[in-house]
Amino acid sequence: MASAAPQPALRVRNLRKSYKDVVAVDGLDLEVRPGECFGLLGPNGAGKTTTIEICEGLTEPDSGDVEILGMRWNTHAKLLRQRLGIQLQETQLAEKLTVFETVRLFRSFFRRGPDPDAAIALVQLEDKRNSRVGALSGGQKQRLALACALVGDPDLLFLDEPTTGLDPQARRQVWSLIEEFRSEGRTIVLTTHYMDEAEQVSDRVGIMDHGRVIALGTPGELIASIGAEHLVEFSAGENMLDTAPLERLEGVRAVRVSEGAVRMHVAELHVAVPALLAELARQRMPLTELRTRSASLEDVFVALTGRHLRDE
Repeated sequence: MASAAPQPALRVRNLRKSYKDVVAVDGLDLEVRPGECFGLLGPNGAGKTTTIEICEGLTEPDSGDVEILGMRWNTHAKLLRQRLGIQLQETQLAEKLTVFETVRLFRSFFRRGPDPDAAIALVQLEDKRNSRVGALSGGQKQRLALACALVGDPDLLFLDEPTTGLDPQARRQVWSLIEEFRSEGRTIVLTTHYMDEAEQVSDRVGIMDHGRVIALGTPGELIASIGAEHLVEFSAGENMLDTAPLERLEGVRAVRVSEGAVRMHVAELHVAVPALLAELARQRMPLTELRTRSASLEDVFVALTGRHLRDE
């Protein structure tokens, strides 16, 4: 007899939340598997933070059902608080406490977990152990908030925009912590509007827009869904380019024009680029700029919505 599928770490059904002037979450369905890092990717205002705050028990939904580790907030709130780690998008910590005192305070809320110094070492704040929170930089405060989320040794970790305000090195340190946490078989749900972050750390990604998940899969599956592995971006200056012939070039999947720049989704660079150059020569168009790159989750979002994540 085949074994039953493992129970989802997080199951969301038909979740809805509206405010006075906006529908933040609009009938959202979602499942997160045990032991995976699941990324909610989308522009600001897509509903990511509202969704995760409902899952964290911080915001009451208008309707819908949320089940976390087989439990619900209305019946198992105390137990859930012991098993979850939460890093908010903005964490207001007491600025007169030291880093050590802050982590020690959070550790006192949980029955199990590393000692405060071990949690501080996890986020590489040892040299700030005795510094007051108010004297920390924005990135250091973000890492301190992460230590407070980890200090209860959680089974499921919620991270809302965990690397906002961090420099590239600090971002990679957080990514390493996420990978270490996941390698221990525990579950992570994070929100981000950084496409590279979602691709780097997530086993699966849900792309959100206007309160709904509009695409779901591994980063590789989502990128493959647009039918192009590469992007060719170029400019012909102020000249009037006829783009219709470009759409008929071999291997070209889509052509978009934005602010004078042309973006082509292509399957094979070695086929598309020579064909593009030949077509530009036929139209007597000077090539002022040319870039190629691999397709990304940003391109998936553009293909689905016609907008850029960064434009939001």
